[in-house]
Amino acid sequence: MVKIVNSYKIPKHVKEEMFKMEMSRLSRRNGLQQSLPRYVCLVADKKHRRSVSSLGSGNFLDAQTRVIRTSTGTGVEEYDDLEEGTLLRKTLGLQNKHHSQYVGSTRGIEPALLGELSGNMKAEFQLSQGTLRRVNSREAFILTADPETQGYTDELEDLDSIESIVRPHGKPLVDLYFRVVFPSFPILHKEVYLEKYGRSYKEFSPPLLAAVYLLALNYWSYDDHLSKSQKPDVQNLEILARKALRDTIHRPKLSTVQAGLLLLQHTDTDAAELTAQLVSVGYGLGLHLDTFDWSIPLWEKGLRKRLGWALYIQDKFSSLGSGRPPLINSANWALQAVTDFDFPETLEDDQEGSSEVEKGRIIFTHMISLSQILSELLETVFTVKASKEIEDAGESGLRIVLDKVKPIQLKLKNWFSTLPECLSMDVTHVMKLSSVGYLRLAYLATEITLHRRIILALSSSSDPQIIQICRASAHERFIFAIEFVQSLKPQHLSSFWYFASPHNFALIGVFGTLLLSTASSSEEAEFYRTKLREYRWILKINSENGAKYMKPAMTFLDTNLALLEEAENIKKKRTSLGRNSDADIPFTNIAPLSSEDDYALSNVEISPSDQFALLDGYSFENSYYQG
Repeated sequence: MVKIVNSYKIPKHVKEEMFKMEMSRLSRRNGLQQSLPRYVCLVADKKHRRSVSSLGSGNFLDAQTRVIRTSTGTGVEEYDDLEEGTLLRKTLGLQNKHHSQYVGSTRGIEPALLGELSGNMKAEFQLSQGTLRRVNSREAFILTADPETQGYTDELEDLDSIESIVRPHGKPLVDLYFRVVFPSFPILHKEVYLEKYGRSYKEFSPPLLAAVYLLALNYWSYDDHLSKSQKPDVQNLEILARKALRDTIHRPKLSTVQAGLLLLQHTDTDAAELTAQLVSVGYGLGLHLDTFDWSIPLWEKGLRKRLGWALYIQDKFSSLGSGRPPLINSANWALQAVTDFDFPETLEDDQEGSSEVEKGRIIFTHMISLSQILSELLETVFTVKASKEIEDAGESGLRIVLDKVKPIQLKLKNWFSTLPECLSMDVTHVMKLSSVGYLRLAYLATEITLHRRIILALSSSSDPQIIQICRASAHERFIFAIEFVQSLKPQHLSSFWYFASPHNFALIGVFGTLLLSTASSSEEAEFYRTKLREYRWILKINSENGAKYMKPAMTFLDTNLALLEEAENIKKKRTSLGRNSDADIPFTNIAPLSSEDDYALSNVEISPSDQFALLDGYSFENSYYQG
């Protein structure tokens, strides 16, 4: 007789009853315990916590619990139980059915009571609330079983639903992800991911599996075979990914942060809120700590460092984009700088449309150092305390701003001038994608943010020479930013762009609008008005030809110009009523940009001096941009 399965959806309560019956049968046969939490029955010995599925032979059980399938067809509870080769043995942050929480220095547990931890000492101790795992003599984590957490019973169903959306294209999408996205955003461990995927997609955290698929789907046409098939439902896949991420927050692992960061590269929906959650999770996982002497696998040390810095970058550029204070501060950040040793994936993919692995490593490394400079800028002149200090200083506010930003400006200059030649916009290779654009754009956003703060500190009572110098420097940055966007090639436009890129493109337009609104003459105003028309045109044609990440910048530009037009109308109304505008620097007569497609390009230029020297040693050197 042929047994037909999956002809209808079995109700949840029926599944649970069937599961309990199967557990009872296995228990009688193997002499195992019954009725443990979530129907998970464990057998404890001195070294391992083994699952029932490791000991019994039943496909039904494998379908209902998260087990690691072995080459012999059986399953085990944790990676330490695998007899075959695996990188995941002794992992702390990517266990199969347990999650870890860092024991902070003020928590109600004191690991130091156990004394020094040597190589032959026991590292795990059973506590009432879980297992204490020491990673060195000072630091420890509490391991807790996943089945005791909210939403755990939905994981396998979520994984099946995710896989069903992309089937039969799962493996090609994974390959596409590692070919295009991973080199420029290396927050996974490729070998570990492929090891798990080679056994079963059911070993993954559902949101991570979905996030990898989502980002790969952005490059669907880059694969000759995939491009001939119908593209999977991206919208439903994202809904599943977000639902699953909300569940896994209750059992956080490294994969939780990985999934969250990847989802943020796919869409900026609730970006600030999700970033805040991920930072909190990251602290709980110890991603802010130096793992040099931790007793965890070497590959996990490198992964934690890359992932920690990726979270740091996310926090700083999310703060820049949202206007909210950054959540990570230097006093609670002990991660060391990344080294080549932290990037084990070095094999280049020669396939058409691949990203360069080595260049991606260099881009990521420089993005870290740029984020540290941005962090200093945000903490120096954009905090509530600093803003009040500048405001309360009145006419001296500009001097305070210049004092504070000068060291940061020098760091930015050094950062830019020491970029390796391979990160030049002119260095591209045939059939290779280049993500250097998102790095250079992030630099420009940081420079613009600094000069935006200076321009806003200028007033009618400021020294005319200082006003000229500051505006000339700001002018140079704006023109360089426009030229950068004009220089983007197809290899840049079609590559991976970091999540902050849409806002960073928008900052260029915001900065130009600010310079337009504070122009001192009609000629200068016309220059900026024309340049903004040119910029909007570039954004328009690129966004309509695939660079969708530029479209939000058009919206921001139009919004700011509308605000500027409204301010001009208010000024005219005040003038007609016989009142003087109280603006420090008068607005020029601003005409809104046309929304038509035919924008006239202009050769109008403002010639800057060779070098400007501010009073009391301030200086903004002109033209240190190269390539």
